[in-house]
Amino acid sequence: MSSELNFGDLSVSIFGESHGAGIGAVINGLPSGVELDIDRILDFMARRAPKKDGMSTRRSEKDTPEILSGFFNGKTTGTPLAAVIRNTDTRSQDYGNIAVSARPGHADYTGFKRYNGANDPRGGGHFSGRLTAPLVFAGAVCAQALEKYGIESCAHILAIDGVYDDSFNELDVPPDLMRRIKERPFPVINESREEEMRARVLSAAEDLDSVGGIIECAITGLPAGIGSPMFDGIENRISQAVFGIPAVKAVAFGKGFGFAEMRGSEANDPMYIENNAVKTSTNNNGGIYGGISSGMPVIFTAAVKPTPSIAKPQKTVDFLKGENTELVIKGRHDACIVPRAVPVVEAAANIAILSFLV
Repeated sequence: MSSELNFGDLSVSIFGESHGAGIGAVINGLPSGVELDIDRILDFMARRAPKKDGMSTRRSEKDTPEILSGFFNGKTTGTPLAAVIRNTDTRSQDYGNIAVSARPGHADYTGFKRYNGANDPRGGGHFSGRLTAPLVFAGAVCAQALEKYGIESCAHILAIDGVYDDSFNELDVPPDLMRRIKERPFPVINESREEEMRARVLSAAEDLDSVGGIIECAITGLPAGIGSPMFDGIENRISQAVFGIPAVKAVAFGKGFGFAEMRGSEANDPMYIENNAVKTSTNNNGGIYGGISSGMPVIFTAAVKPTPSIAKPQKTVDFLKGENTELVIKGRHDACIVPRAVPVVEAAANIAILSFLV
């Protein structure tokens, strides 16, 4: 078994462990001749990096990808594009107790069972959020490949601990708004919400706790007719990619769970013709019908759970001795990973959408 997104001609494999020598990605199926701007890839990856704001882990990694293959003279070659990111700031001594005492909410116990005790538990091993760095690299590459189709994704913090940002306009997500969001250290639409969101995170950190939230993502420029019905539609592929982010526990498209409280007359998106194009006056279905794009913006949300690694004492088990115990977690952890997960959601969406076009 491998950590691989396999969408037919396009696939992305993620390798490495949090405290191993390095982590990385192998992308198969990229078209040849795609020009890659490495500086823009680094800018994309920097959005995921920890910030010195009291909200993020104090682990400091440069996250500079070393491209090993599939790239020559500034362009993709069409062969597998492989990159490694070296780990340089590990403190494995902080994780000695989790080798036998499972962190509640983390994959310490399930990973131990799945791999018969041979897994690397340091820093969460292969289950760590650290593995989202190569995922972001892959998504940044795919973002540049999508540009020739006029397709762009953008995500923002929709909510942290019950404090909500404005939502995207479901009918029109302007390019200048997408650019501004990506340039902001704290990616929200309404900057007046930032202060209260930050206050909630810092309060949780002071309590040795953590908080979660919601990320909203929009994809623009996708023409009508892309996708497939039933098991291989746009929702299917995006969901599979986004659920590769360790802390994501729910994905919803358009109104999502809100449909459960609507009537058909409210939920349906009235259609009309404008400039010989079919459009809808609402976009409750998030730009997708039957797994296939409608030509309207694709809108989805992802729920991110609170960081499981918290410094409060927690009840757990020693799964080697078969005993109940109490765990106090050391190490450097985010009180809220939502801000750093925003570009990761974008990256996952880019991979999924490009897979329909190559």
